Amino acid sequence: MSILDSKIPKGPLADKWTKHKNDVNLVNPANKRNIDVIVVGTGLAGGSAAATLAELGYNVKTFCYQDSPRRAHSIAAQGGINAAKNYQGDGDSNYRLFYDTVKGGDYRSREANVYRLAEVSANIIDQCVAQGVPFAREYGGMLDNRSFGGVLVSRTFYAKGQTGQQLLLGAYSAMNRQINRGKITPYNRHEMLDLVIVDGKARGIIARDLITGEIERHSAHAVVIASGGYGNAFFLSTNAMGSNATAAWKIHKRGAYFANPCYTQIHPTCIPVSGDHQSKLTLMSESLRNDGRIWVPKKKEDAIAIREGKKKAKDLSEDERDYYLERRYPSFGNLVPRDVASRAAKERCDAGFGVNKTGQAVFLDFASAIERYGKEQAAMHGNHNPSKEEITKLGKEVIENKYGNLFQMYEKIVDENPYDSPMMIYPAVHYTMGGIWVDYNLQSTIPGCYVTGEANFSDHGANRLGASALMQGLADGYFVLPYTIGDYLSKDIKTGAIPTDSKEFEEAENKVREQLEKLINNKGSHSVDYYHKKLGHIMWNKCGMARNAKDLASAMTEIRALREEFWKEVKVPGELNEMNAELEKAMRVADFLELGELFAKDALHRNESCGGHFREEYQTEEGEALRDDENFMYVAAWEYTGDPATEVLHKEELKYENIEVKSRSYK
Repeated sequence: MSILDSKIPKGPLADKWTKHKNDVNLVNPANKRNIDVIVVGTGLAGGSAAATLAELGYNVKTFCYQDSPRRAHSIAAQGGINAAKNYQGDGDSNYRLFYDTVKGGDYRSREANVYRLAEVSANIIDQCVAQGVPFAREYGGMLDNRSFGGVLVSRTFYAKGQTGQQLLLGAYSAMNRQINRGKITPYNRHEMLDLVIVDGKARGIIARDLITGEIERHSAHAVVIASGGYGNAFFLSTNAMGSNATAAWKIHKRGAYFANPCYTQIHPTCIPVSGDHQSKLTLMSESLRNDGRIWVPKKKEDAIAIREGKKKAKDLSEDERDYYLERRYPSFGNLVPRDVASRAAKERCDAGFGVNKTGQAVFLDFASAIERYGKEQAAMHGNHNPSKEEITKLGKEVIENKYGNLFQMYEKIVDENPYDSPMMIYPAVHYTMGGIWVDYNLQSTIPGCYVTGEANFSDHGANRLGASALMQGLADGYFVLPYTIGDYLSKDIKTGAIPTDSKEFEEAENKVREQLEKLINNKGSHSVDYYHKKLGHIMWNKCGMARNAKDLASAMTEIRALREEFWKEVKVPGELNEMNAELEKAMRVADFLELGELFAKDALHRNESCGGHFREEYQTEEGEALRDDENFMYVAAWEYTGDPATEVLHKEELKYENIEVKSRSYK
């Protein structure tokens, strides 16, 4: 149980990042032209890093499994991006953003990393505005803000309900400029299948061309992994169906420690599961909780009547509704953090108050907001005695301007008009706070292998606040990695090009080829999805919103048995040297079947509840998470040993010198 060196600089918290930038080694512009960097993943973290590194003069190769970087899953982020600009004059600051993030993560993140994130957040907005990102603006032209969960200020910048898409287009345009200059060579429809280590340093990757099936060698002086999270281990999640953990898991098997895999975020506002036919779930942005009120019927018989179609939501008066978040958490109301809101919804549904046919849904109601905005708009137009119809019409127009595309998406999927009847929502797997362990420089335990964005563990502790994923991805890519990677690359200015004909590249390629051929030649009887769904059931039922020791131990046993069956019985049609979507899926699911066991092992070892990790044995009398700071205030970083069940735990102790550690309360 070694103590990991996070390389956090000494000195006052507010000065650490500035001092660190002043102390790191730099690379001469002329020398940058001779240095190659591979970036795996071209979402916000990878796209911004690739564009910035190329702008600095490095030669960059980008890899993504999509047909274009602009199709990365970052495009699906809806609600907004946080930044401590304090445009609303409501008391925001770098420190308050830092405090909210550490508290929101239930005191399980690094102080120095989180403060740096808050510090550079304002720069992100300036960068993106300069790129032409069309953030929403107030009537006078100033950038607008809205509030997200776990905070008491409005610091979230947004572009209607498609913020991720607009930010990604900004990063993509910056990438295109460098592609046209010849500084970025894009390898689209390519998937990384292994990391190549030469003399103890990351020196390249083995990738598969997903169109031709060809296995390729690519070398570089450093490798950046920006491939996102592992939420699809649950099968049903809000992630794109192609989102996977393969790049991160492959570097873990090569020596990069995997940190806190059990920290997974269950998002409270998603369209509920409707049946076994589904292959993914759909997110409804947290921004909707600004104006939507979450409720269930007060009486169980009313909930039953709604489930059976005998009553509708509109039939219940205000007195017959339980706005349970407003009741339990009066200070934050519907804008409590995601883990708190998700557990509260599960508690109500488990108690029999769910409102859809399966009993696994609660209402998200906009009637109050439509009425409030309608009256406000009528007054602004000089109509001081508006009719109910006029109020409703004006109110709906305001809601449409703020959330129109989200309402349209909901109606297309559910076939109900959310302007007229409440949305039905339920928690779903959304984001993973765990990931590859990195130090203050974003370098993993493998020299030369850096990890950014959701793929690393660094900034969110046990629970991420809404609108902070985009902030972290762009902070890492635009403003952190370009400084810190230079410190490492400064030692490579005389190395020259890395050859791909070495024995290390040959061994890595052969290993990948053997695994692919084994899958292709396996004459099993079940599809890849058959095993993925089975894994998802185990993960959701035993490692989901609520966990206990018995279920977690059982999950480890069941996942191991499922993995063994997978390698004996999976059937992958088609050939190796051609486009083969089933083969792609098989490789990804094989990794999920290993990662899932480590996930359960990590959750089993952490005998406390914190953030998104909720152990039923460790809760307060009110059903809130009960931390054990004396024994578990550390980052759990796992070292691969060849078997997920026997991985070795390394601890990075967490120290809080600038913030008071206390029980998290949003009441």
